[in-house]
Amino acid sequence: MMLMLVSVLSACVRSDSGSSQSSSNSDGSGSKDKITLRMTVWGAPEEVDAYKFGIQRFEEKHPHIKVELQHIAADYDTKLTTMVAGNDVPDIAMMESGSIAYPLAEQGKFLNLQQFLDNDPDINVDSFVPNITYSLEPGNVIGIGPGPESFVLFYNEDIFKEAGVAPPPTKVSEAWTWDEFVEVAKKLTIDTKGRTANDPDFDPKNIKQYGVSVSTWWGVYSNFIYSNGGDFVSEDGTRFTLNEPAAVDALQKMSDLMNVHHVAPSPVQAKNIPATNVALQTKKVAMVIDGQWASAGLAQSKFNFNVGVMPVLEEPVTTVVCAMFSIFESTEHPQEAWELMKALIDPEASLEMITSGTWMPSYKDWYTEPELLARWTENLDARPSGYKEAVVDVILAHGHQTPTGYVKNFNKIMDIVNPALDKVWLGQQTAQEAMDSIAAKAQEQVQGRRDVK
Repeated sequence: MMLMLVSVLSACVRSDSGSSQSSSNSDGSGSKDKITLRMTVWGAPEEVDAYKFGIQRFEEKHPHIKVELQHIAADYDTKLTTMVAGNDVPDIAMMESGSIAYPLAEQGKFLNLQQFLDNDPDINVDSFVPNITYSLEPGNVIGIGPGPESFVLFYNEDIFKEAGVAPPPTKVSEAWTWDEFVEVAKKLTIDTKGRTANDPDFDPKNIKQYGVSVSTWWGVYSNFIYSNGGDFVSEDGTRFTLNEPAAVDALQKMSDLMNVHHVAPSPVQAKNIPATNVALQTKKVAMVIDGQWASAGLAQSKFNFNVGVMPVLEEPVTTVVCAMFSIFESTEHPQEAWELMKALIDPEASLEMITSGTWMPSYKDWYTEPELLARWTENLDARPSGYKEAVVDVILAHGHQTPTGYVKNFNKIMDIVNPALDKVWLGQQTAQEAMDSIAAKAQEQVQGRRDVK
């Protein structure tokens, strides 16, 4: 019996010892246990290729980790919501601040990334371009953008040369005022008989070339609301403010481009205007206010385009928009998921997408250190001569977070605002009339700000 007891105890020791070794050396060569991280993303094929490249680099550095990438090409929010409801949750996911990210965060579905940012030896909040972290409330970071996107004034250089008009400035200090911008747009708006919008006989119903194209979604007009000192809600988050003077003035100026000055297509007319790259190349428009991501398509179109700073009302501003990576609270491997997020945010992992013009780097030093800056801004078709001053300098010094990142219940508010603004863009109501008409209803949806404790 003694011999049997010794034998059993010996076997238990060997078993425990082997189990302990397995937890850290599962392959018997001193490596860590094999684990799998699941990740969901959306995006065009070239974007998915960039994610795959970043994952490959990550797996080479962490051979014990396998990343399963799930590309959800359509109905991303619906499918991810279904996955969450069925407890089939990835470790890390691409999220959009304007849709399901905050509803999920309010349910406690995401890890607070502040804990990693506070303790990581490699990066912290100051490592990033401003305005690409998203918080449920101060101190609770739910997502980090893999790269910022800003807004810019694109233009066809040949149109300006042929018209003998000075091109848009690239330096913020030299930015056009709104009135200067309108006057230039008039000179470059031409009807079918060759008359500009300055001509008394100009025919606004038969325009061959518009001076500017300005989209009417909030991403574009927010730039001018912020530039004019306005906002969607008050600083304390208690009041709807799109019906207040600063915001109303900016919205009315946008409408006047279409309905008073006739230098920009209305939403109805815009249906016949192609995408930014084609519109500029074919001289349907002389200038376009769009996100810098349009640089990729413009570069592929092979014509003389350039960029300048947007016109300024009171202060120069560019709204910064981007998707985010979030880590689900249910992950069994939080530190490994954080390391994967870091690998995907690293500009080295997506350099091809950055140099093509689609993305911009997330790390601030890629904007401030000359050698890193040169890698994605010099000698590239997607980065014309005005890019550094008009885009890089502006996003660092004059960026403003997207309203989806700090206005609580933003989508519900905009569900009320957007139909009213449709009447403004069509010239059926003034901005003041439209915003006053829905102010009380919009106020009912105001729930505060995420950047205020």
